[in-house]
Amino acid sequence: MYGVLFLDELAEFDRKVLEVLREPLESGKITISRAARQAEFPAQFQLIAAMNPCPCGYLGHPSGKCHYTPDQIARYRGSISGPLLDRIDMQIEVPAVPQEELMHQRTTGEKSRVIRTRITESHQRQLNRQGKTNSRMSVKQIDKFCALDTASENLLKQASNQSIESVCSAYHRILKVARTIADLSGTERINNQHIAEAIQYRRLDKQ
Repeated sequence: MYGVLFLDELAEFDRKVLEVLREPLESGKITISRAARQAEFPAQFQLIAAMNPCPCGYLGHPSGKCHYTPDQIARYRGSISGPLLDRIDMQIEVPAVPQEELMHQRTTGEKSRVIRTRITESHQRQLNRQGKTNSRMSVKQIDKFCALDTASENLLKQASNQSIESVCSAYHRILKVARTIADLSGTERINNQHIAEAIQYRRLDKQ
């Protein structure tokens, strides 16, 4: 309970095994049934998963090494069901970085201690506001603490009208991510920039 479950090479897992994760990701509980007995256990873990963009891992690589067809790539990615993906709040594609850039890259990002401070403050802000983290908010709390202004509402409606599947099926999840982005920036109200960023985190290509 409250641990981190990291699944590397997500697409290589048996689909039936992955589908078992749907229940605990949705309810925070898991039910084990054996013969005439049934037991329920808490399972409020954080799921982190990684997978290649294609079977060989070279799709989009500057070397052009990938020779898989679109159909083969679609079958590979199709091993992850839509309902399971819908339960993963953030889905990010990381493009390949050329070797030359890796070798000559200089660290210019924020220091870990600065990031840690911002996260700690955001976490405390959530506890002070609703007594729990944003990920655990109920629908009623989402309606109360994730209220949108007109610009934000219009942006979310526009994304839905463009038939972005993950937007349509994960409305509340997008709001919770946007609420967290606002908390990390120290902003009391969610604005359209927070909504736009949250939507971008759900643009994993499932085709």
